[in-house]
Amino acid sequence: MPLENINLTGHFLIAMPAMTDSFFSKSVTFICTHNQDGAMGIMINRPTDITFETLFEKINVELLNIGVADKHVLYGGPVQPERGFVLHEITDGEWDSTVQIANNIALTTSKDILESVAIGHGPAKMLVTLGYAGWTSGQLEQEIMQNAWLSVQANDTETLHKILYDTDYDEKLSATLALLGVDPAMLSDVAGHA
Repeated sequence: MPLENINLTGHFLIAMPAMTDSFFSKSVTFICTHNQDGAMGIMINRPTDITFETLFEKINVELLNIGVADKHVLYGGPVQPERGFVLHEITDGEWDSTVQIANNIALTTSKDILESVAIGHGPAKMLVTLGYAGWTSGQLEQEIMQNAWLSVQANDTETLHKILYDTDYDEKLSATLALLGVDPAMLSDVAGHA
C-alpha cells in the first residue's frame, strides 16, 4: 500500500534513534487523527513537573478528588503548549469537545472533563497533556520514509490501555517497541530501503 494511503489513527509513533529534535527524541506519540489534512498526536512519555493539583489551581477548579493530586501533566507536544488535552477511556460522561479515536479511547479538550475529574466523576483512566504534536498533509509520511519514526498498533484494547495508562513513563518506549518485537538497543539510525 502506498504510504500516502495509510491511516495511523490509534497507532503509536516511536521516535527512531536518528531523531535529534529535542521535542521528539526518544518520544512515544499516540496518533489521535491522521487523514489527508495531516496528523495530530499526543506524546505519552514526557511528564512535566506540573501536577494535577497545580494545574487545577491554575484553572481555578477545586480538586476534591485528592487521589489524583500527585499525577503529572504530560508535555503532549510543541503545538499549542498552553492548551490542555485529555486522552481517556470512554465512559458514561459527556463533555463538550470529545472525539472518539479508537478502541474505547477518546480525546477531550473542554474544561468540563477536568471539572468532573475534580469531583471524582471523570474517567478513571486518562492522561492530561499540555500541547500536542502535529504534522501537515504528507509531512508524517515523509518523515516515516526518512526513517524518523516507527509505527505500531496494539493488538488489543487491553494492551493499548496498559501502555497508555498503566505503564511508567520511562518504560513506554520499551513497551511500544516490544509490540514490534524490537529491543531498543538493536535500533539503527541509518535508513534501509528495499
